[in-house]
Amino acid sequence: MPYDAFTHVDYWVFDLDNTLYPPQARLFDQIERLMAEYVMRELRVDAQTAHNLRKKYWKEYGTTLAGLMHVHDVDPDPYLHEVHQLDLSHIEASPALRAAISALPGRKIIYTNGSRAHGEGVSNALGLGGAFDAIYGVEDAGYTPKPDRAAFDKVFTADGIKTERAAMFEDDIRNLAIPHQLGMRTVLVGPAASAPHIHHQTEDLTAFLTQLVR
Repeated sequence: MPYDAFTHVDYWVFDLDNTLYPPQARLFDQIERLMAEYVMRELRVDAQTAHNLRKKYWKEYGTTLAGLMHVHDVDPDPYLHEVHQLDLSHIEASPALRAAISALPGRKIIYTNGSRAHGEGVSNALGLGGAFDAIYGVEDAGYTPKPDRAAFDKVFTADGIKTERAAMFEDDIRNLAIPHQLGMRTVLVGPAASAPHIHHQTEDLTAFLTQLVR
C-alpha cells in the first residue's frame, strides 16, 4: 500500500453509488428501473426506447438527467425525487468502513451525481450518518454532472477544497480525469482499469482505507 502517497491529503472526496457500497447491493438496478419508468411516462415512449435513451444520455451527457434537461427541458427536481425512491432495507451497516473513514485526517465529503437526499439516505443506511462533514448532490453543482469540469469546480469551490491536498474515490473512471488534472490523488473503486489519470485501484474500499490509517 503506497501510504506515503496520501500523507499530504487533508480532503477526502467520495462518490456514493457503487463506491461507498459494492455493486452487489444492486441499488442501481432500482435506480435504472425508476429512470426508465420516468422516461417512458414523461416522453411517452416504450420500454426499449426509454432504455436506449437512458444509456445514450448517460454516455453523451454524463447522466440521464443531464440529457433529459438538455434535449427535453425536463424539470430536474421531480425527476431526482422519483428516481431515488429506493428500498434500502437490505443495505447492511458497515462499522468497519465507518471506522476507517472516521480515522482519516481532515475533511471528508460525499459528492454524488444523484441527489443530496439520496446521498443522505444511503449513507445513513450504511451506518455512515455523521461520518462526513458534508454531502453534495448534483443540485449543488447546478445540475451539471460529473465528469464536467464545471461541476467539480462548483462543488470544490463551495466546500473550500484545496485539490492539491485532496483525494477522490470513484467507481466511474470518467469522473477521475478532472480530479487528476486538478492535482488530486485518484482511486478507482472497482475492477482494475488502465488509464493515466488513475493512481490507485481497489475493489475493497474498507481494506484500502484501513491500510491508510494504520
